Amino acid sequence: RFTQEHLQRLTEAIKHRGPDAEGFYYDNNSGIGLGHRRLSIIDLSEAANQPFYSHDGRYVMVYNGEVYNYKEVAAKYGIQPRTGSDSEIILEAYAKAGVTCLNDFNGMFAVAIWDIQENTLFIARDRFGKKPLVYYHKENDFAFASELKALLKLPVDKKIDLAALQDYFFLEYVPDAKSILHDFYKL
Repeated sequence: RFTQEHLQRLTEAIKHRGPDAEGFYYDNNSGIGLGHRRLSIIDLSEAANQPFYSHDGRYVMVYNGEVYNYKEVAAKYGIQPRTGSDSEIILEAYAKAGVTCLNDFNGMFAVAIWDIQENTLFIARDRFGKKPLVYYHKENDFAFASELKALLKLPVDKKIDLAALQDYFFLEYVPDAKSILHDFYKL
């Protein structure tokens, strides 16, 4: 039920995270959309803008962070890069090995990969959770972002989770996957 317009609002809400470029993928048939704001660090060219597509066109990815050992990962998987971007290496490693490629990544990241052929979405964070990833999930509605304030742009109920509020007052943080709002979670 979320539209391309909703995706653009979410992405606009976090433009401070990436002032260098923005990009969108939206498939009307599946209703899946990926938006990205880019802060150029490794490969400054437009070829490294996101969403990033795999060489075979099967996968599309948005990614936040940095994988420090991306050159070693490229060598391990025999990837011949077309860019100087770690994004390309992450996606091609995933295309070759699936989720097990995450074991080879040394870095801080949050990644979402849409499999166009299978209509499946894969989302992951680095082991230490350095890069944020929050999501909204209720019934058949699902959306994710790097900041809660982006998800607040969605046309959904935003009710305080009283148990999470109690945890915050007692612990000075909200534990587990909960957030301060019902149906909004931290990965």
